[in-house]
Amino acid sequence: MRPEIHLTLHHVRAAELRTEAEAYRLAAVARSHRDLRTRLGWTLVEVGLRLATAPKAAAAVP
Repeated sequence: MRPEIHLTLHHVRAAELRTEAEAYRLAAVARSHRDLRTRLGWTLVEVGLRLATAPKAAAAVP
């Protein structure tokens, strides 16, 4: 194989790997935002459930 062809193939493969790495990085960032929204959502649900059950527990005490 001629050196120019080998070098060209190397540059093409390196560009493909950089593109894949950037796509993976963007997917990881999107996944972390989704996880944060999920945790926040479930925390709000938990707080809402505690607020909804608190008056009944307080009314039963007297």
